[in-house]
Amino acid sequence: MELLNALKKTGVFSLLAILIVTQLYPLFWLLTYSLKTNEEILSSSFFTLPQVPQWHNYQEAYESGSYLRYLGNSVLVTGVTMIFVILLSSMTAYAITRFRWRFGAVVLTLFLIGMMIPMQATLLPLMVMFKNVHILNTYFSLILPYIAFQTPIAVFILSGFMRSIPHEIEESAYIDGASIYRIFRSVILPISIPPIMTVCILTFINIWNEYIMAATFISSEKLKTLPFGVYTFVSQYSVNYGNIGAFLVMGALPVIIIYFVLSENITKGMVAGAVKG
Repeated sequence: MELLNALKKTGVFSLLAILIVTQLYPLFWLLTYSLKTNEEILSSSFFTLPQVPQWHNYQEAYESGSYLRYLGNSVLVTGVTMIFVILLSSMTAYAITRFRWRFGAVVLTLFLIGMMIPMQATLLPLMVMFKNVHILNTYFSLILPYIAFQTPIAVFILSGFMRSIPHEIEESAYIDGASIYRIFRSVILPISIPPIMTVCILTFINIWNEYIMAATFISSEKLKTLPFGVYTFVSQYSVNYGNIGAFLVMGALPVIIIYFVLSENITKGMVAGAVKG
């Protein structure tokens, strides 16, 4: 029996070690890639380290790649999207789970169906629609579809949590004279911080790295988001691979930092509705 338990633990630890390596190695490879010259990247093997780290790749990526402009656009679009997703999804989840009305389940089903719609299937109709209402090639042409695609999963997460909140909490606040809006703002939202943090992190990661819609709806150089900076280092006759790697590292750094700082909230938010009494 002890031997069997030891073998099980060894197997589990081996599997976890493999998962850690497969998850972390791409980040390590990207870092080493960003510190190489073009000659090293094109001629050396896949696993080699840079002979002399080319730290100037980061300076060139920062200056030539218009990093601050693309970063500012990404922060603006992502920030506005997150704010509206949290507001809309929290109010919708509250109405679906805490009010007694016949269409609550139907509305939730519609949002769940929205999770199954592929983003690529909406590009052409959205482009025609945005062109007709004259918002194509503006921040709105990104923010509006981002909100639409991120809200269903947010409603799903928040409704699962809010359904587990005891009704006695609301009844006590109502007896004390609080209105529905006051209960939602002062009681429900503070309790729902863990799943709201989960929604924030997932929305941030999805929007920060999004490229297809940004490439379809945005053509102005002043409005492009961070993923477009890579193409600054691609010309007709040459590609600066080292600068591309450096730009990718700088673009991924905000996501990595936020994820590691707030990653615990993802787990808490996902299981909060299941373990809350």
